[in-house]
Amino acid sequence: MVTKDMTIGEILRTNIDVAPILMDAGMHCLGCPSAQGESLEMAAMVHGIDADDLIQKINEFLAK
Repeated sequence: MVTKDMTIGEILRTNIDVAPILMDAGMHCLGCPSAQGESLEMAAMVHGIDADDLIQKINEFLAK
């Protein structure tokens, strides 16, 4: 289960198949060194994305 405080790097190392969800949400710099250490909540805020909605989409995907 993904949480707001997980870093983008942690999430991608857990399941790389989450990358398209993040990209579709507008996070196009997933390989950027700073993005790897950013929490999902911080990255969502920077990109103007609702973190709770994004987490819900990711966790629904992972539950499949």
